[in-house]
Amino acid sequence: MANVQVIQRHAHLVGAVKLEFVNGREGKIARAVLTAISNTRRGSGETREEASTAIQWTLWGKQAENAAEYLGKGSHVNIVGRLRNNNFEKDGETVYGMAFTAEEIDYLDSRAESEARRNGGHGAEGGASSGEQAAPAGTTRKPSNARQPVHADA
Repeated sequence: MANVQVIQRHAHLVGAVKLEFVNGREGKIARAVLTAISNTRRGSGETREEASTAIQWTLWGKQAENAAEYLGKGSHVNIVGRLRNNNFEKDGETVYGMAFTAEEIDYLDSRAESEARRNGGHGAEGGASSGEQAAPAGTTRKPSNARQPVHADA
């Protein structure tokens, strides 16, 4: 089954990361689900319209645990992953679906913004930034100029 690479840039989370531990081939493994929305603007002048794309991503292992610890509602991220056809038979009928699995996730908020979001504080939006990213070890980080809105590609 072929996979399609999907890139979702300058997205923000619509809610908390949902973390659970499931049985894997080699024991318990962390699985997290998050929903990220990207906004794009098309057109110019008075005909300029905004379109939103929401994608529900699944993260696995240490990446899932880090996301649950460091990300919260409103956190800004870039996500690179894969889209897979997820069709199955149920009661004699084919059920069609798509599954998005994250392979890389970049945390775009500063440490102060990240902590403010997780603690439910105000000032998480556009506050002064120390320039230090809140990304945990083992994740990639983009420079601050990577915050350019781009729509999700399929």
